[in-house]
Amino acid sequence: MSYRSAEEILPLEIIELIQQYVDGENIYIPRKSENRKTWGEGTQFKAELTARNREIYQGYLEGMKMAELADKYFLSEKSIQRIVYQARKSA
Repeated sequence: MSYRSAEEILPLEIIELIQQYVDGENIYIPRKSENRKTWGEGTQFKAELTARNREIYQGYLEGMKMAELADKYFLSEKSIQRIVYQARKSA
């Protein structure tokens, strides 16, 4: 996220109004709800996690122990349990 100067964007009247509430501070103006992106939408990370979780579940179905999966994927056994439970529930 980059910052832009208010003087480049906003009319002087709006800047003066905002200065009544915050003077010389950085503020965040959120996106409109209809313009928000879902988590992972801007990268491939969400798809990579989905593929990894499918591999974990497949390994579990093939008989791998939770501890083995945790070691293989560098996760806690609790995380493996959660992934397996979610995969089983959605299958």
